[in-house]
Amino acid sequence: MHYRKAEIKDAGSLAYVHVNSWSTTYQGIVSEEYLQSLSVKEREERWVRILSDSHHTYASETEDGEIVGFVSFGKDRSGEYEGELYAIYLLKDYQGKGIGKELFEIAIRELKNMGFNTMWIWVLKENPSKYFYYKYKPALMKEEILTIGNEQHLEEGLLLNLNKQE
Repeated sequence: MHYRKAEIKDAGSLAYVHVNSWSTTYQGIVSEEYLQSLSVKEREERWVRILSDSHHTYASETEDGEIVGFVSFGKDRSGEYEGELYAIYLLKDYQGKGIGKELFEIAIRELKNMGFNTMWIWVLKENPSKYFYYKYKPALMKEEILTIGNEQHLEEGLLLNLNKQE
């Protein structure tokens, strides 16, 4: 697996991973109607905008150059904390192979390089993948209601101390 900073030419692949990951990860949690409404084309347009500006998005790709996952992070958008994990997604077939860990550790390292001591993480309470984050011993700071489609879901706000990570 190769890890590198994402480029504008990766927008379509990131969008595919983004939508595909949502469809598999949130199946049975988020309504099927909402999952079916997700559009790779729409996400691609969003990724083009993100990648056209200063960004901190890293992709994982196979030897053949297929992007199978990504992580995106930066300054906390709420202004309440320092760094924030914006997104981390991996195609289902590549989960459980250490790729997510590598991507997450890129985010930790780069946020530390940016001078941040903490990383804010939002995760759906019902998401079974949330336990991935708990391996890093974050503090559960708050819970909030998030509306996805026409449904409300509980979201956990986790704060990770970057200085306690190796």
